[in-house]
Amino acid sequence: MISEGGNGQKAAADVLIVEDEVGHAEAMEEGLSRMGHRCTVAHDLPTALARLGGQPVDIVVTDLVLGPEREGGLKVLAAARQDAPAAKVILITAHSSVETCREALQQGAFDYVEKPLDLDEFRVIVSRAAELTAQRRTIRELRERVDEKYGFDNIVGHSPSIVKILDTVRRIAPTDLPVLLLGESGTGKDLLANAIHGNSRRADQRFVAINCAGLSETLLEDELFGHVKGAYTGAAADRPGRFEYADGGTLFLDEVGDMPLSMQAKLLRVLESGEIVRVGSNAPIRVNVRIISATNTDLAERIETKQFREDLYFRIKGVTLEIPPLRQRREDIPVLIEHFIRQTNEQHETNVKAVTADARRVLMAYPWPGNVRQLGNAVENMVVLAAGERLTVDDLPEEIHRRPGEIANAQLGQLAGISIEEAEKELIRNTLKMVGGNREQAASILGIGERTLYRKIKEYGLK
Repeated sequence: MISEGGNGQKAAADVLIVEDEVGHAEAMEEGLSRMGHRCTVAHDLPTALARLGGQPVDIVVTDLVLGPEREGGLKVLAAARQDAPAAKVILITAHSSVETCREALQQGAFDYVEKPLDLDEFRVIVSRAAELTAQRRTIRELRERVDEKYGFDNIVGHSPSIVKILDTVRRIAPTDLPVLLLGESGTGKDLLANAIHGNSRRADQRFVAINCAGLSETLLEDELFGHVKGAYTGAAADRPGRFEYADGGTLFLDEVGDMPLSMQAKLLRVLESGEIVRVGSNAPIRVNVRIISATNTDLAERIETKQFREDLYFRIKGVTLEIPPLRQRREDIPVLIEHFIRQTNEQHETNVKAVTADARRVLMAYPWPGNVRQLGNAVENMVVLAAGERLTVDDLPEEIHRRPGEIANAQLGQLAGISIEEAEKELIRNTLKMVGGNREQAASILGIGERTLYRKIKEYGLK
C-alpha cells in the first residue's frame, strides 16, 4: 500500500520487481529500498503472476524478456491490468525492443527504461509512479468516504478545489449556519445545496427551492410568504408560501442577487424575527428554516451600486463557498465526461463505452461558458446520436466542433516569430497549466507518452 511520508518525504510504495537476472534484481531492490519503497522480487513469470494475484501491489517493475519468454513482461502487464488495475507498470528493455515498449504504453504501461539501467532516472520514474498512485488513492478514498456517508455522488470531480469544497460541506452540513453559494450558472450550486440539506439534521424534512430571478415583488412575496383567502382577486383559499412549506427543513434561495430591492427588506425582517406574515393577513406565523442562498452575480458590486442590501448580505452569507467555473478546473473534465456517458447510457439505454483521445482534447480545450451543465448536455447529445461505441470528433456538437480551428488560429498569431523549440515549450507549459499539473492528462492531450513528456519538462526546466 502507498503511504505518504511526513516532513516532505516522498510516497513509499509496494513494488514488485520481476527480473530473471539476480544481480539486476538485487541492484533495483537495493536502490528502491533506500528510498523507502517495500520491494518483493520474482525471478520468473509464474512467480510474478502468482504474487500479482495474491498480494497488494502499487508498482510493477518488469524486464520485457523473462527467460525463454521473449515478451514475458507484456504478460506481466496484462496480468497486472486484470489483478491490480491501479498499479503502475514500468518495463525494463534493451534498445532493440524499445518499439515493443512504446506499444505497451498504449496498452496501459506507465513507462519504460532502457538498459543499461540509469539508476537515477529509474528512481525518478518510480517516484513519479508512487506519487501518482498515492494521489489517486487519497482522492479515491476521500470520494468513497464522502459519497458513502454524505451522498455527494452527483458532485463529480477530483480537482483540489472540488475536494476542498466537499470537505467544507461535510463539516458545515450538520449545523444550521446559513450558506451562500457563489459561482457562474451551470457550476452545480443546486447540487451542493441539496447535498448540504441531505447531510443536515433536517434531512428528513423538506428541501424547498425558489428562483428569485425574474419575479416581481408581488409574485415573489406571494411565493415566499403565501396569502390568505380574499387577499387579492383570485385568492379563493388560504395558501402557504415556501417558508411555511419548508418549516423544519431547508429553503434554497436561488439567484438571490436578482431579488427586487423592496423584497429584500421583507426577507431581512423574516430572517431576523423568524416570523412570516401571509399576504392579506396581520397574524405572524413562526417558522424554523435553514437558508441556503446562491447567486451568479457579484454581490459586493451590487451592494456598492445600491442594488443589494448590505445587512441582508451579512444575514445570508454565513459560510461562503465559491464554486470555480469548469475552465478553471479542466482536470475534472475527463471524469465528468465518463460520468455523463454512464448516466446517459442508463437513461437512454445506449451503449457508448469511451471517447477518443482527439475528441477528449477538443472537449478539454473548449471554454465551457455554460460550465458543467453545458458539458452534460453536450455529452448526452453526443451519446444519443453516436453511430458507434466510441465518441469521436465527428460526434461533437457544431459549436464545439468549430472551436478548435478558432483556438488554433488565435494561438498561431501568438506563436509566430519564435522557434519550434520555444513553441513546444509554451505548448507543454500551457497544457500542464490547463490540467493543474497532471502529467498523465497532459501527455494524453499532447498525444505523447508520459516518459517523453517527463523528458521535455526536464529539458525545458518546467515545473
